[in-house]
Amino acid sequence: MSDLNNHVFQWDGPAGLPQFHRIKDDDFEHALAEALKRHEAEIAQIADNPEPPNYKNTIIAMEKSGDDLERVSALVWNRAGAHSNETIEALERKFSPLLARHFSAIAMNARLFARVDALWKQHKNLDLNPEALRVLERHWKSFVRSGARLDETGKKRLAEINEELAGLGTSFSQNVLADEKSWYLGLSTKEDLAGLPDFLRDAMASAARERDLTDPYAVTLSRSIIEPFLTFSERRDLREYAFSAWASRGENDGDTDNLANVADILALRNEKARLLGYASFADLKLDDTMAKTPEAVNALLMKVWDRALLRARKEEDEIASLIAEEGRNHSVAPWDWRHYSEKLRVRKFDFSEAELKPYLQLDNIVEACFAVADRLFDLEAFERTDLETYHPDVRVFEIHNKNKELVGIFLADYFARPSKRSGAWMSSFQTQHGLNGGRTPIIYNVMNFAKPPAGKPALLSLDDANTVFHEFGHALHGLLSDVEHPSVSGTSVSRDFVELPSQLYEHWLTVPSVLSRYAVHHETGEPIPRELLDKVLAARNFNGGFAAIEYTASALVDMAFHTAEEVGDPLAFEAKVLADLGMPGAIVMRHRTPHFMHVFSGDGYSAGYYSYMWSEVLDADAFNAFEETGDVFHDETAERLHQHIYSAGGSVDPEDTYLAFRGKMPDATAMLKKKGLAA
Repeated sequence: MSDLNNHVFQWDGPAGLPQFHRIKDDDFEHALAEALKRHEAEIAQIADNPEPPNYKNTIIAMEKSGDDLERVSALVWNRAGAHSNETIEALERKFSPLLARHFSAIAMNARLFARVDALWKQHKNLDLNPEALRVLERHWKSFVRSGARLDETGKKRLAEINEELAGLGTSFSQNVLADEKSWYLGLSTKEDLAGLPDFLRDAMASAARERDLTDPYAVTLSRSIIEPFLTFSERRDLREYAFSAWASRGENDGDTDNLANVADILALRNEKARLLGYASFADLKLDDTMAKTPEAVNALLMKVWDRALLRARKEEDEIASLIAEEGRNHSVAPWDWRHYSEKLRVRKFDFSEAELKPYLQLDNIVEACFAVADRLFDLEAFERTDLETYHPDVRVFEIHNKNKELVGIFLADYFARPSKRSGAWMSSFQTQHGLNGGRTPIIYNVMNFAKPPAGKPALLSLDDANTVFHEFGHALHGLLSDVEHPSVSGTSVSRDFVELPSQLYEHWLTVPSVLSRYAVHHETGEPIPRELLDKVLAARNFNGGFAAIEYTASALVDMAFHTAEEVGDPLAFEAKVLADLGMPGAIVMRHRTPHFMHVFSGDGYSAGYYSYMWSEVLDADAFNAFEETGDVFHDETAERLHQHIYSAGGSVDPEDTYLAFRGKMPDATAMLKKKGLAA
């Protein structure tokens, strides 16, 4: 092995991190090819073992295999999402199908499945602890859902489908990134900047400098710029132009158009589901979730939709009245909603986002995240400014427990850049497990906030601050994991349970004692005035109909795509589903089909975007468990939360582990109340 590849596979940098500075883009292709060979050899050794199958020589051996592939893949996918370039994008296009082929071959390895199947048939007599039994069950079910019982013709076709889907997903995400990178709206005149607050002008100036533009300001498609621009700009023509670009990412009749990709993805997923014996792809994906069936998902979504639609129509009427009051005669358009709802917020609650934003400094919100983790879970965060990472903007923290022991490493990558895909996410370089003496988790958060000019703080909206808490909730799920097996570590849980730790954590941001301490004015150092804090909390459900419609429409379209026998033209299908729902013309799906990354850039949230709302039912009820004690940091409740939600990973059935924490299963009442949609 070359010294260079050794640094790809053996992470011997400070704090157990990779030596990022020694790993170059051109190193990855050889490293991936080598890692695939090593994993193939490990799997062959397990499958061809002449000894009768037992838990150690089959399941534990499988759990321990693939470390080299996991390491190099973690590096590549991190770069692909957070700091990509043409070399990395070419690598993605080449290796996504190869990796799909590799894992399909494992899933359809008859000798390997025979060993797992033999163990599963005798699982009641194996004297396994609950975690080991669950791991065995998950492996067996994974083989079955991946085609292990198909005949050779079926296996061959399924492998082809998986490979095609991997390539299409990569193409889809790269097209969206290309559209986001290439588009900008340059601004220069006083009229162009009408209504824009200083924090937004600063962010747009930084974006213009980063792109080497002649215009002093640039609107980009980063959510942290485009949304406040749509909120504050007085130029309706510019709002329309920017909104149209934002809403049509991936839909441009050019090289980066995604409509053919979507049509092919949906057809292949449908074929895959039927090949495996399921009525639809949604049935396949929901088979191992809490929801279980598309009917259960749609019942929850429609319960919210009907209430949200009534609320949104009232909100639209109020906006229309305000437009008329200003002497304008146009109807409410999607590029008007944010602008006029902000004016209504000011009128109803006597504060605006611009007034609140100076108190929400990114550094302070990050500190608040750590402080809440300390109160709940006895964790301390220590920043390591001496460590090099994959980009200079990335911060590194050691997370310690109350005994001063290292729990894990947390990396935070907060600022938008052209090389980063949009959105916010948590991922890992290394997950926790207890095999071979144990492994320390290395978890990271990626976001896309506008980077401020040098010497100025990054100021957030309340939604942005929620995002910081949300993603750190995911990070805690990875950091606090305490399991023996890698396959059930951290966030390796069912899709509609994985958002519980993150969405639950958001609740602590708006606890008055947290906001009053960490919401401090960036110029005066004064804490947020109690009067403003009260207004912020009173306005939490303002514009709630719009927010619920925007999200729920996306979830319903996702489910409709994956339950339909045939879709045809994806945009025509999208339009029909929305028309049948009575979608207001003034609101657009939060993620329109041509750039719906959650659903089409990979399998992750396909037929699963509903899971945010499913988890919201759980998180509203879970926070009630604290409120019922009269103390939102109640020690005993926090201890149960730690044990049964944040550290259990996928080692326990999600219903069982939630019951162990709460003592009962929730209904949707608390969630609807939280959203202000209760009857």
